[in-house]
Amino acid sequence: MKALCWYGKKDVRVVTVPDPVLVNPHDAIIKVTSTAICGSDLHLYDGYIPTMEKGDILGHEFMGQVVEVGRECRKLKVGDRVVVPFTIACGNCFFCRKELFSLCDNSNPNARKAEALYGFSGSGLFGYSHIYGGYAGGQAEYVRVPFADVGPFKIPDGISDEQVLFLSDIFPTGFMAAENCNISPGDTVAVWGCGPVGQFALVSAWMLGAERVIAIDQVPERLELARTFGKAETIDFSKVDVFDMLKEMTGGVGPDACIDAVGLEAHGSSVDAIYDRAKAAMYLATDRLHALRQAINACRKGGTVSVPGVYGGYLDKVPFGAAFAKGLTLKMGQTHVHRYMAFLLDRIQKGEVDPSRIITHRLPLEQAAQGYDVFERKDDNCIKVVLKP
Repeated sequence: MKALCWYGKKDVRVVTVPDPVLVNPHDAIIKVTSTAICGSDLHLYDGYIPTMEKGDILGHEFMGQVVEVGRECRKLKVGDRVVVPFTIACGNCFFCRKELFSLCDNSNPNARKAEALYGFSGSGLFGYSHIYGGYAGGQAEYVRVPFADVGPFKIPDGISDEQVLFLSDIFPTGFMAAENCNISPGDTVAVWGCGPVGQFALVSAWMLGAERVIAIDQVPERLELARTFGKAETIDFSKVDVFDMLKEMTGGVGPDACIDAVGLEAHGSSVDAIYDRAKAAMYLATDRLHALRQAINACRKGGTVSVPGVYGGYLDKVPFGAAFAKGLTLKMGQTHVHRYMAFLLDRIQKGEVDPSRIITHRLPLEQAAQGYDVFERKDDNCIKVVLKP
C-alpha cells in the first residue's frame, strides 16, 4: 500500500509499505477514505517530538471503511463506515471507565518511554512517535486499528466524509478546550490561534454559552474565517499589543477564560517570542510558549486558562507567579475524543455546524508532502488540508 512516511526534519515521502495485518483478535483493518494533516503533525515534521524513527507512517485524523475484523470484534462488521479517534483506548482500565480515554493505561506498548519523560504514560496515539506507542498512522491506504470495539465510531448514511472527518480529533479537541473553561452565561472567551483547533474552540465556546468570543492571530485568512465561521471578534497580534487590547475590550478585567490553541511553535515579535525562537534554534529549549505566556497574563483574576495546544518538553520562563497570584485554573491535555463524538455528530446532523467549512485544500495522498509544505508555510491561504488515498 501507499503511505506517507517520516524520514527526518521536513522530510516526508509517500512510499510503498506492507499492508497492515491483524495482530490481535480485537483489531480491525480500515480502508482509509479521507485523512487530514493536523497542526500537531507539524511538530513531527519540524522535528520537535522525540522518538520518531525513519519510515514511521504519519497521520492521526482519518476515517474509512472496515475491510477486516479480528475474531473477538463484536461491534464492527466488514463494510461499516467509521471515524477513528486519534487517541487509542482499551475501554476497560481505571481511566477509560472514567471517560478519560486519552489517559488509557493499556494502549501504549511503549509506556516506559513516556514514563521516563513524564512520570506516567498516557494512551497510545496513531502516527505520533514511539513515545506514544509507535502505531502506524492514517495518512495511508489502510490502517490497523487496535481495540476496534472501543474506538471506531460508526457514521450513518447520508453524511459526507468531510462533514465528519474532524470528529477524529480537532472538533472534539476544540470542544474539550472550551468545556475546560467552565463557561458561565455572560463569559468572554479569548482564543489564541485561529488554525483548525482554534476555529472549533471558537464555535464550541458559543455552543457552551459564551457571550463574547475573541480570536487572536496574525494570518488574514484565518482571522476572516474566525469572523465568519467562528462569529468572533478578532485581534491581529502583529498590529496591536494583545494584553492591552484585551484589557480595553473587557473594561480592564480581562477575559474570563483564555484558550491556547497554538502550542509549542508559537510565533510573535515581542522580546520573549524572539528569545524562544533563538533558544529553540540552538536546541537549548524544546518549546516556544509565547502564546501561553500571553494567555496567563491576560486572563482575569480567578479565570481559567485552557491548553489544547500540544507541548512536548520543559517550558522556559512560564509566568507561574502570575497564575498563582491571580488564582487561575489551568486545564489541559490530550483530548478524550470518544466522549464527544456522538454529541458532536448530533450537532452536525442538526445543521448547527458544518466542519467542512474549514477545509481549504484537497489533495491526493500522493501529494501529501506538498500538503505539509503548503500547510506549514500557510501558502495559498491554507488552513486545512484533506488527503484522499
